[in-house]
Amino acid sequence: MNKGELIDKIAKDAKLTKGQANDALDSFIAGVASTLAKGGKVTLVGFGTFSVTKREARKGRNPQTGKEINIKAKKVAKFKAGTELSKKVNK
Repeated sequence: MNKGELIDKIAKDAKLTKGQANDALDSFIAGVASTLAKGGKVTLVGFGTFSVTKREARKGRNPQTGKEINIKAKKVAKFKAGTELSKKVNK
């Protein structure tokens, strides 16, 4: 499912226009992104938790040349599925 298909589903299920559904989805995405950027986490009971984790600096290898390279430390977004979502996926 892509963003357009998700907007169509939200609009149909919530009886909204596609424009309203798009605005709602954009607001959700912006809210999650800004919370994660501040180092917080977003928990949706039954669905899952969005959080930020730090990936340490490490050595890597350039696949084209085989030369060893340094990979910088960085923050990455993480999602952990909740129990209810996991149960629905594993039916």
